Amino acid sequence: MSTDRYVSPLSERYASREMQYIFSQDMKFRTWRKLWIALAETEKELGLSQNGRPVITEEQIAELKAHADDINYDVARAREKEVRHDVMSHVYAYGQQCPKAAGIIHLGATSCYVGDNTDIIVMTEGLRLLRKKLVNVIAKLADFAEKYKSQPTLAFTHFQPAQPTTVGKRATLWMQEFYLDLEDLDFCLDHMKLLGSKGTTGTQASFLELFDGDQETIDKIDPMIAEKMGFQECFPVSGQTYSRKVDTRVVNVLAGIAASAHKMSNDIRLLQHLKEVEEPFEKSQIGSSAMAYKRNPMRSERIASLARYVMVDALNPAITSATQWFERTLDDSANKRLSIPEGFLAVDGILDLCLNVVDGLVVYPKVIEKRLMSELPFMATENIMMDAVKMGGNRQELHERIRELSMEAGRNVKVEGKENNLLELIAADPAFHMTLEELEKTMDPAKYVGRSREQVDAFLAEVIRPLLEENKDILGVKAEINV
Repeated sequence: MSTDRYVSPLSERYASREMQYIFSQDMKFRTWRKLWIALAETEKELGLSQNGRPVITEEQIAELKAHADDINYDVARAREKEVRHDVMSHVYAYGQQCPKAAGIIHLGATSCYVGDNTDIIVMTEGLRLLRKKLVNVIAKLADFAEKYKSQPTLAFTHFQPAQPTTVGKRATLWMQEFYLDLEDLDFCLDHMKLLGSKGTTGTQASFLELFDGDQETIDKIDPMIAEKMGFQECFPVSGQTYSRKVDTRVVNVLAGIAASAHKMSNDIRLLQHLKEVEEPFEKSQIGSSAMAYKRNPMRSERIASLARYVMVDALNPAITSATQWFERTLDDSANKRLSIPEGFLAVDGILDLCLNVVDGLVVYPKVIEKRLMSELPFMATENIMMDAVKMGGNRQELHERIRELSMEAGRNVKVEGKENNLLELIAADPAFHMTLEELEKTMDPAKYVGRSREQVDAFLAEVIRPLLEENKDILGVKAEINV
């Protein structure tokens, strides 16, 4: 590791090696060479010739394929220092290895043929990796929801005690957010298209010259390149570049995943404060340099921290897309080199953290029960009132008495620091005609969680299990957390 210059924490601490390779120089320049091979093959297959003789031969293509992966980086770097152009430097370096094919490399293309098509290919591979991890996060949450679908817990609105839910039902809320992200990601993946080879302003003028104005043949170029590179199609029209709105669409998907992870991590951090649920805490892990007893939710905090970065990063492609002039400007390049890879690497790190956290969540049922029972008397008052009405009471009068007694019990808890004695107060009030024992029978938390269990069962059966069955070949991903 270099210690005398800046190194991105995304590569050193957060992102997986797999995602780092997708955005590596090696992946980039190997893809360039694959694209040059695809272009040469397409031009040969379409009969590109001069005076009846083929311009491109099988021998040239074989030579290109023989050196597709052994990139002579030293030659390319030296050439770029001289000519200040990365694409032409790599054309030169490739040509040094392929002297027979040197003259036909990049024929009819502009720099964006390799640059932009590679960007699309790299983003597509990045999305596929994120999709695999996202599906596995959903799978882990499904197991958690199934396990705790019947565990009553205090629900909160405004972070104030509200009608109970179950631990598993709460997990389905996190799961549904990720499921929506998966829908967006799949839509994005399904609509990824290559730029193709359209020339300097997108008009394919160079190919009109190469193929002597043969429109029918030129129409076949982009579909053939797309097929060779594993894509269904190319964008039908473009300037020199593919629309930068594609980057906006992609990074918005990343930002959506980040937002979902942030929401879940916030909930987990609050639950850890309440001592109800904890993220994994390793045997030798230190929570605080000063307070040795602390168990800080550092993984969830890191999720939130990275997620905020990604959500803000989504502004970059949107602004870049909005400010492109006519058929292209180059003020997108430096921004794209930062905003796109960093968005992917950050979300990759986020999903690894989510996998780690959800896989090791610790639930404390006794703490959950204690907090719920301390609030349950307030929530049971409607049932108590209904029972009292059945025994001859006046609903309106009983409502007022419960309101007054609830205020008194609330004061006892907040001002006096006492236990919630609402049931005792109701039992002592002759308006209710109910004993403490009868009232305590109403204190079964399961009576107040509504259809939480049934909703978990239905969501898993109808939405999540079919999804996981369709994707069973990519399940089982484990995440390694670096620091």
